[in-house]
Amino acid sequence: MDRQLIYGKPGLLTGPSLHHCPGCHYGIILGVLFEVIEELDIGGRAIAVTGGGCTARWARYLDIDTTGGIHGPGPAIASAIKRIYPESIVFVAQGDGEQGAIGLGYFMNSALRAEKITIMGFNNACFGTTGGQMAPTTLLGMKTSTSPLGRNPQTEGFPFHAPELIATIKGTAYAARVSVHTSANRQRAKAALKTAFQKQIDGVGFSLVEFIAACPPNWHLSPGDCLKFIEEKMLVEFPLGDFKNVDTIDYSMPVF
Repeated sequence: MDRQLIYGKPGLLTGPSLHHCPGCHYGIILGVLFEVIEELDIGGRAIAVTGGGCTARWARYLDIDTTGGIHGPGPAIASAIKRIYPESIVFVAQGDGEQGAIGLGYFMNSALRAEKITIMGFNNACFGTTGGQMAPTTLLGMKTSTSPLGRNPQTEGFPFHAPELIATIKGTAYAARVSVHTSANRQRAKAALKTAFQKQIDGVGFSLVEFIAACPPNWHLSPGDCLKFIEEKMLVEFPLGDFKNVDTIDYSMPVF
């Protein structure tokens, strides 16, 4: 009887296992990334720029060219790489803290310049690596190590919505928010990431896919309860979907 392989270890995965916390969604997202790179056949052209948080360890998992930097400037590093090697497919993996706090200027200006790069942003409503401090995406009323009474909008402001904001910028080709907390959402996330990479392959403009991701240790919830928290709390504040999807950007300049 002939046997057909239905699913196996991703060809781009180095090593036998991942080292994220139990219940963390980063491993699922990595699986999505592996599948997209392999299906688009861009492994030989792909270059990853990892962040200063939980994505810093991704260099040990990805069998592609990978670099990193200090906390925040991933989009600037990726922009430089893309300009030097325009045929490469460059993507950034960064957390919500570095994207919306210390790295906000790099993030916004890369979009304003319509850099042909792809950003994978991870929204777990906290600074995951350093102890669960309040992040730009922390929900109102959510307790963290630096907002023990719950985030108060009058003192700590409101949550950061990266895809909605970046969608208003002319140089953005694609902006979406996805989740992997169910099988159906995982497939939608894969389709969104593939679309984002295709925008770069086609040379359209800047693209962002934000992933809602569970952080059980800092949410102080079991992996199962994290799924309920995402459904009942996170998605209320951070709706899923495409916020911008264009195939062309007008680069014409006025004559003075």
